[in-house]
Amino acid sequence: MSVCIPTYMLASGLIAAGMSWKQAIGTILLGNLIVLVPMILNAHAGTKYGIPFPVYVRASFGVRGANVPAILRALVACGWFGIQAWIGGQAIYSMLGVLRPSVAGHAGVSWACFLAFWLLNMIVIWRGIETIKFLEGIGAPFMLGVGLLLLFWISRKAGGLGPVLSTRANSNDGRVPAYVRSVTNRDGWFLATVALNIPDFTRYAKSQKAQMTGQALGLPTAMTLYSFIGVAVTSASVVLFGQAIWIQSLCLDVFTNQLLPRLR
Repeated sequence: MSVCIPTYMLASGLIAAGMSWKQAIGTILLGNLIVLVPMILNAHAGTKYGIPFPVYVRASFGVRGANVPAILRALVACGWFGIQAWIGGQAIYSMLGVLRPSVAGHAGVSWACFLAFWLLNMIVIWRGIETIKFLEGIGAPFMLGVGLLLLFWISRKAGGLGPVLSTRANSNDGRVPAYVRSVTNRDGWFLATVALNIPDFTRYAKSQKAQMTGQALGLPTAMTLYSFIGVAVTSASVVLFGQAIWIQSLCLDVFTNQLLPRLR
């Protein structure tokens, strides 16, 4: 959950908005630390009683009233699924652009890629999440490796991390409201719902110490480190291309188009 494309885009989007790399990383770290508090507190019941969020929420909303937060969470999940499907569709479109540039140039292909990724998700849901369980062990390490490779390549092209991290996409006034807005957007967009339904995950934890340690390592530590890759790569794109390329698939397009001719 920490090493994923939305984490990258969250960090790179702050650079595109005009923050420095220190401001962006500080904002993400602060947001993680803030949301970590309710996550650990709500996770306690899941670990202690082995109950998921729909059962846990009945303590405050009642048996019938629990349907209200369940529906609200479902509506937010629909929006989040749309974001994820768009990101996945862009990834398919980028791969298609490398393998079949003539096909990718046609109108409507990007929408077809979006629907293809949506259909792929429907197949997984229909057949059960166990069908992609093998990806859990390799997904995050693979993405981290690709991110580090992308960071190494683009920082070399930009003249090193020094010039990269000293670059901003545009001016930022640095006033307090800008940081408050960024922290709020970060928590609301990414992990506010997870802070509520975290018992769905922690009901499998062996102990309270295990759930607290796991969340402390997995959330502020891992997410902040992966965010640094997004921050540095986006800053490097400002040096190389004169604009912040904060969408990872677009940056990978440039990387692949320059790498493939050498491999061929």
